[in-house]
Amino acid sequence: MATLQLSSSLERSKVLNIAPPGHHCLHPMPGSAMPQGHGAAGAAGDATAQRTGGHRPMQEGEVFNTRYRVLHKLGCGTFATVWLCQDMRRKKQVAVKVLKSREGFAETAQDEVAFLHCVSCMKKKDLAGENIVCLLDDFRMIGENGFHACLVFELLGPSIRCLMENYTAQGLPLPFVKKSLQQVLAGLHFLHKRCRIIHADIKPENILLYGCTKRLQRLLMDTLDCDQGTGVRLKRAGGDLGNQLEESDLMSIEVKIADLGSACWTYKPFSKEIQTQPYRALEVLLGLDYGTPADIWSTACLAFEMATGECLFDPQPGKYFSRDDDHVARIIELLGRIPPQIVFSWNKSTKFFSRPGALLRLSRLFPRSLPGILADRHGWTPRDAAAFAAFLLPALHYAPERRASAAQSLRHAWIAAP
Repeated sequence: MATLQLSSSLERSKVLNIAPPGHHCLHPMPGSAMPQGHGAAGAAGDATAQRTGGHRPMQEGEVFNTRYRVLHKLGCGTFATVWLCQDMRRKKQVAVKVLKSREGFAETAQDEVAFLHCVSCMKKKDLAGENIVCLLDDFRMIGENGFHACLVFELLGPSIRCLMENYTAQGLPLPFVKKSLQQVLAGLHFLHKRCRIIHADIKPENILLYGCTKRLQRLLMDTLDCDQGTGVRLKRAGGDLGNQLEESDLMSIEVKIADLGSACWTYKPFSKEIQTQPYRALEVLLGLDYGTPADIWSTACLAFEMATGECLFDPQPGKYFSRDDDHVARIIELLGRIPPQIVFSWNKSTKFFSRPGALLRLSRLFPRSLPGILADRHGWTPRDAAAFAAFLLPALHYAPERRASAAQSLRHAWIAAP
């Protein structure tokens, strides 16, 4: 909905008599073969490598922990670098995530390890745990900047983001979208009910592809290339990943939820501000206590983006309103007026609202319906648009306690239909 949402911002700009905000991609670089740390923030580059508390300088051929030989870099983020390594003991390739050396990052790594150990333990009782990335090992190593926490993961392929950005059609094929969402929702149900974990950062970059056969996994991995550590790009002169994958190949791809670096326990939230902005639930945006329903809101945003190729919400700041203001406005435009009893139960309600239904800094809104957007912007038939909207809207309910759960979303007719 990028173009649609831009037009909304332009209309607001005219009403307020200000210059329209710039329109640009808000997403970080495409995901690597492993999660990139808290929220997979944009590339930090190697310039910080020599700073105290920075990244650990690495060289190809170096051996970690007397076991993992470095092959090449897979990606670099604000909080960690990720390296393709050969596990010389198990004779297989793995991905090693090396966090910065600052004390806070070590604590973050301990939390992530605790979540992943919980996943490993509980997956013995529930096969849905296979939809979460697997931690193989963890250790610490010394560098010139101090101690670095290191996490060793199974090697997966690129992220859904990579596939979306290299697919020629608008949106991914719906059968693949449904299959992938089934696996994401099954993984979230496992995290929420078995592990009592809120992922807190569901987005395309954190859903990784995995080939069930050696041929398919090799095809996925062969499309990866590094650009001086700034992110992962797709290579091969013969065409992009989307063009190389036949429909049968695409439907053979599995997905796994990655990056529990921003996660928290359902009974012990760590931070008031979670989630990457376009996927941020309304209760988080407005400062309300959150729970597992926040992940479901993000999953609905993910579903729309996979199916259409555009963000459901892509807020932009203006001269007289913030990105959060625009985000709340876009939500109201799509989902309708927020009930007064909900608006003024939130801590930050007066930050956005002068009275129920009236935003402080945006005086004019442009309502749109979800089926109408799918039909008008993306050419869906009214029947298909209505069916998909019926799946999404319960996952976007304003009241978190009334929002569809992962299990309820899995049982919905749209996702179950072939």
